[in-house]
Amino acid sequence: MRKILDPGKVRLLEKMIKESVRIVLTCHVHPDGDAIGSTLGLWHILKSIGKEATVVVPDMLPKSLRFLPGAGEIAVYTRHDPYCTRLVDEADLIVCCDFNTASRQDHLAPLIQGSSAKKVLIDHHEDPDIPCELMFSFPKMSSTCELVFRVIAALGLYDEIDKDCATCILCGIITDTQNFTVNCPDPEIYEVLMRLLERGADKNRIVDECVKACSYDSLRLKSFAISERMEVFPSHRAVITYLSKEDLRRFNYEKGDSEGLVNMPLNIRGIVYSIFLREDDDQIKVSARSKYDFPVSRICADLFGGGGHIQAAGGEYKGSLHDCRKILVDSLSDYDSFLPQRIEKIDWRRN
Repeated sequence: MRKILDPGKVRLLEKMIKESVRIVLTCHVHPDGDAIGSTLGLWHILKSIGKEATVVVPDMLPKSLRFLPGAGEIAVYTRHDPYCTRLVDEADLIVCCDFNTASRQDHLAPLIQGSSAKKVLIDHHEDPDIPCELMFSFPKMSSTCELVFRVIAALGLYDEIDKDCATCILCGIITDTQNFTVNCPDPEIYEVLMRLLERGADKNRIVDECVKACSYDSLRLKSFAISERMEVFPSHRAVITYLSKEDLRRFNYEKGDSEGLVNMPLNIRGIVYSIFLREDDDQIKVSARSKYDFPVSRICADLFGGGGHIQAAGGEYKGSLHDCRKILVDSLSDYDSFLPQRIEKIDWRRN
């Protein structure tokens, strides 16, 4: 495996960990498998070497991730504000995982950014903009969890990776690559997979819990969205799917129930990108995925103040679902120049 990490940065991180007394690991709002997997993976390693560490997240993790070893020890800011505040105030080292700007932590951001503790960033998103003493940023990496694995190995702590740690790290890799189907052109990702399996990672359970399993209401919600709320735009090779607050209430929506919905329209032959709009209480949540290196990150940045990876991005819109959809539909033609020159005929028939 290539040694891609700067040895000087690795030595500095080793020194910062050694000199720290209390460490807080944190991630972005609406945490996904990569966010929770990377923080918990590092948490297991730090605990194994005798460090006092805690994972503090902005809000609750979805049901699909609560099986991860150590998930029950996570401190959730929206539920335990005073406790989380005390943990951050007492920390002398904060490790930020899987986010590139402070705004990605929403209401937790002022507390983390206002802390006097030294900060380390470990992330794979583009254009990192977080003040910190040390940064490991690799936008071409499959996931922050892959980067965390490489950091652990570079620190000489590979032998400290046990089954629990390996399962957390592999969870982030599987979820961010959609079970090794996207964002993983580097063959070394399979060596990482092999190493994690050697350390006991429970791949079958990760796939069952994070890729396959869903609740009855979640399955009905996704089926309804595809059947009644999916719009195909053949000339733009795009699909827009949306769910209103009324739709969510109808199917007893819980956090995480729409996970993976944005990927489903990409299975239609000839579709290049898919955008999903979900109406939350105070905003429209925008999620986008694509194939053929189509830059959905540009759409999210241009229209919704977001960003992410070329093929996986998101953003937010403060306004009505109707207006959000109209802005998006009216702008689709602006991105036609990024469509691949040659592509299979779209498999779609209007009813």
